[in-house]
Amino acid sequence: MEKARRVMLKLSGEALAGKDREEKELYCEETVRLVARQVREAADEGVQIGIVIGGGNIWRGRTGKAIDRPKSDQIGMLATVMNCIFVSEIFRSEGMRTEIFTPFVCGSFTKLFSKDEAVAALNDGKIVFFAGGTGHPYFSTDTGVVLRAVEVEADQILLAKSVDGIYDCDPAIHPEAKKFDTISIREVVDRRLDVIDHTASIFCMDNHMPLAVFDMRTENSIRQALKGSVNGTIVTA
Repeated sequence: MEKARRVMLKLSGEALAGKDREEKELYCEETVRLVARQVREAADEGVQIGIVIGGGNIWRGRTGKAIDRPKSDQIGMLATVMNCIFVSEIFRSEGMRTEIFTPFVCGSFTKLFSKDEAVAALNDGKIVFFAGGTGHPYFSTDTGVVLRAVEVEADQILLAKSVDGIYDCDPAIHPEAKKFDTISIREVVDRRLDVIDHTASIFCMDNHMPLAVFDMRTENSIRQALKGSVNGTIVTA
């Protein structure tokens, strides 16, 4: 039997808040439902999907400057748990079965991460959310998504961003910026390109984990990426 495609999808918490942040809403339900319907289409065709969500719509970096880094990072980890609970419930209302794992105990809200249980949930066709990052300060959700992807033996990490790929410099500042259709993770590391943080990039390189970067705002881009067609940049391992 052919092995099912297993992917890890990284979503931006800020992107899930929608385009108009002036209303100060943490979530845009319409945006989350659009994501959910695309994920369901891919899942219905047998793709196994793990999801990591950032916490930037609630807490980003050291939002509270008087708070030291470890405590600030702990708040950020809890923000990702809140996001996964919300998004998981929207997914359920769209007809999917879900499971949420965290690297620390959250009462009955989530399950404590276990590779065996996470893989079993993926094999059972559930959409599996990995919340809480690595469970430790000083590590971003970028590192968290790579760690979980390696642990559950995902085939690829998909980074759904607000840009349509990887450029040699910031296209918002430099109109002449060159977009890469394909690039190696070694070059990403050597050039310190702004794809994922440097620690996560090195972890990908060491564990031969391929990536893809695409614009989540493009119609059906998530569904297409989950099914193996990425309109963005492929990062080879």
